[in-house]
Amino acid sequence: MEFQINDGNLTITHKNRVVFQHSETNPSLFVGVGEANYDMYRGNFDITDYVTERLPLRKFDLEKVEANCRENLSVLFKFDGEPVINMLVSETQEGRLKAEFEAVDKKFNRFWMRVAATEEERVFGCGEQLTYLNLRGKNFPLWSSEPGVGRNKNTYTTWQADVKDKAGGDYYTTNYPQPTFVSDKKYFCHLETTAYADFDFTHAEYHELQCWNIPEYLLLDAEESFPELMTNISDVFGRQPALPEWVYNGVILGIQGGTEITIDKVTAAKEAGVEVAGAWCQDWQGIKMTSFGKRLQWDWQWNSDLYPGLDTKIHELKEEGVRFLGYINPYVLEDFPLYNEALEKGYLATKEDGSKYVVDFGEFYCGVVDFTNPEACEWYKGVIKSNMIDFGLDGWMGDFGEYLPTDCSLHNGVSAEIEHNKWPYRWAKVQHEAIAEAGKTNDILFFMRAGATGMQGYCHALWAGDQSVIWEKDDGLASVIPAALSAGLMGNGISHSDIGGYTTLHGNTRSKELFQRWAEMAAFTPIMRSHEGNRPGDNHQFDTDAETMAHLARMTKIYKHLKPYIKAAVEENATKGMPVQRPLFMHYEQDAESYEIKYQYLFGRDLLVAPVYNQGEEVKELYLPDDEWVHVWTGEIFTGGWAKVDAPVGQPPVFYRRKAENVELLEAIKNF
Repeated sequence: MEFQINDGNLTITHKNRVVFQHSETNPSLFVGVGEANYDMYRGNFDITDYVTERLPLRKFDLEKVEANCRENLSVLFKFDGEPVINMLVSETQEGRLKAEFEAVDKKFNRFWMRVAATEEERVFGCGEQLTYLNLRGKNFPLWSSEPGVGRNKNTYTTWQADVKDKAGGDYYTTNYPQPTFVSDKKYFCHLETTAYADFDFTHAEYHELQCWNIPEYLLLDAEESFPELMTNISDVFGRQPALPEWVYNGVILGIQGGTEITIDKVTAAKEAGVEVAGAWCQDWQGIKMTSFGKRLQWDWQWNSDLYPGLDTKIHELKEEGVRFLGYINPYVLEDFPLYNEALEKGYLATKEDGSKYVVDFGEFYCGVVDFTNPEACEWYKGVIKSNMIDFGLDGWMGDFGEYLPTDCSLHNGVSAEIEHNKWPYRWAKVQHEAIAEAGKTNDILFFMRAGATGMQGYCHALWAGDQSVIWEKDDGLASVIPAALSAGLMGNGISHSDIGGYTTLHGNTRSKELFQRWAEMAAFTPIMRSHEGNRPGDNHQFDTDAETMAHLARMTKIYKHLKPYIKAAVEENATKGMPVQRPLFMHYEQDAESYEIKYQYLFGRDLLVAPVYNQGEEVKELYLPDDEWVHVWTGEIFTGGWAKVDAPVGQPPVFYRRKAENVELLEAIKNF
């Protein structure tokens, strides 16, 4: 780290790269005063900000200070001669650049900082982004929310969702935002804040990072290669544990309707040759029917009316090699036993005056378990351990981390506006600790769609959220590819999606072809799991006809065949932070084209997957980095560049590296 100071100009470099350039005529730091308004409707937010001041901090005083045998720089920024904010720039023991901020004048609650950029630079990350992989040229508001239906204001689906439900979403709406980006210059930059943030990548010479409080610090580091950078990033944020061994044994079938239906469907699937690792029954605790479709009874205990005998059947299924998974979220249904217990003990968020506070989840209301209260966390961990783990569940979907409303009052006294983006982290931590305390980290799988800074070490797997059952790129099959790649660059290297999508609204229904194409892609992801969708009767299902079942059986056999390969990639994620699904540039950094490819991925080091995401497409045009690639189905060798291959249903475009260490295993994919 080096400082250059002359004539009112300040330049800070780190590992020979300019990070911060500030002058009186071109300041890089601004503060302001604003008042935000958050209008939440069932997890969808309409957010506005009234800014009364935005002040450029042109003047500064400097002081070099010694700490830990290093020379640090204290910069006191002023406005109109008055001190406003202090920035302490240092190099951590690991060699990262860290700029810590402290407001001198506490009235300021808006912050803008410009990080030096180059015009041709590409950037990635910002949590899980579903529309763009390269974020350059756009700004990205970072606020955890429902991702929206359609997610493109130019589509009929999004227009209908906006008009009817205020739920259309946009290119930036995501369950998992994170104020961190990765550059193609092989550095990462993180702003430590849980407030609403907006990262603007539209300027040629700088990236402007905005947040609605004074952040704790900015952290930045660079490496010589992307794999090294992934290890660095995951050293900061944590790493997901390896998956339980049983996950690799096949698909986790999403089934609803009760004990008999579950057993019958599992049996039929196995008889048809489907490799079944588990049955995921999200309605294990009962159902509520709403105008949206089939919803769940949010009181987290076995519903013996819908699932009679499950307390014994769950163990019988396990003996047959089929695990049973359920569902939970951090809210409790009003006037049901868990709600009443939490209310009595003071474990729920309240209104400002301490009175009852409930959230509208769509024709039913729930209390918010207050995870800023340590006693509430222990109580909820107890619910998970006794009602789920001790009962015999081998995993669950940990849903709805993004719904914390901004107008509730919390135990720790921190504004819910500041806690909102942190809630997924708190929710992941509760689940992880419940599993760890039960001694089941190596045997239980839970997965979340919501995400936040630091949840990497607690959330065992992501799923991409509630995609629509459509072919549209912004909210269909294609969208889960940049989602997995961007989240992986943040250190969440285990991700997957609902096979076939979930949201069945506004005339959209799942077709047979879509289900099959999604299943083909899922065979080349860390986890295979299906979902019936919110309106199962409207959707094509895995067992709708024999042809679909046979297709799924074949894909599960390929997935199971790849078990040693996938397991090794997952272990690399757990030890080095290398995502299982990787952007092409991860291993081909000299290939300029690879930085623009957002709908293909490397699956581990040696497989390249280019999913078919267009309806009726049977010839696929794709890009191959400079290497020797073998087309799995024909054995034809390609040496890089754009190519076209036949891609009928059942033969997704998949290639393996000719120089792969496990070439025999990969070559054998064609035998299924």
